[in-house]
Amino acid sequence: MALEDVTSRAWPARVRERLGGWRLNAAGGRTGRANTCWALEAPDRDPVEAIAAVEAWYAGQGQAPRFKTTDGATQPANLPELLAASGYRVDSETLVMIGPVGGEGGAVIATQPDAPFQAVLFEALYKDPADAEERLETVRRIAPPVFFARLDVDGAPAAVGACAVEGEWAGLSLMRTVARARRQGLARRIVGSLLEQARLAGATKSYLQVEAENEPAVALYQACGFETVYRYRYWARA
Repeated sequence: MALEDVTSRAWPARVRERLGGWRLNAAGGRTGRANTCWALEAPDRDPVEAIAAVEAWYAGQGQAPRFKTTDGATQPANLPELLAASGYRVDSETLVMIGPVGGEGGAVIATQPDAPFQAVLFEALYKDPADAEERLETVRRIAPPVFFARLDVDGAPAAVGACAVEGEWAGLSLMRTVARARRQGLARRIVGSLLEQARLAGATKSYLQVEAENEPAVALYQACGFETVYRYRYWARA
């Protein structure tokens, strides 16, 4: 699936290896995309043996093994059943949505996650600063052009988001608003600002990933013109 390749490059893990068509990613254990085995094509061995090999690889990384299965792309097709038989369960489901480019919002735009941007990220993820740091390390590995948008409220950084452009595609990520500034329309303005930068950079369409259970965010993106095209699921041992 071509879009999966684009999304992988837009959120690059610190360590990346292959097991045939399975892609092993590790970056510290926090974010899903950079810390799971993407089973997009057939592995280079029997699938049950491949699951064991993935588990051994993640043990070597000091992380618990996790798998990602994607609608219409997972190989082998019965991998969910094999994972369930091995004690894995779905621990989250993500929507992949595609949408337009172009918009407005008046956000401050930068090409690096500067100190005010980082302040919002750490405040929004205050329960797990290591999560925020891993996300910052990840976006610093993205090939340019990458844009970082920020809005302030009463002189203080309040909302942020990022956008990575590759060819015709623009991928949104790191959408965060601090608690004191929510329900003020800031996230929609961040989206509009980033989609305009994407248009100026030559993109013609956009995508994002959002947890299926995050209904407010899903509603926001739908209002911005995004629609769900497929889903993927993370699997972890219960």
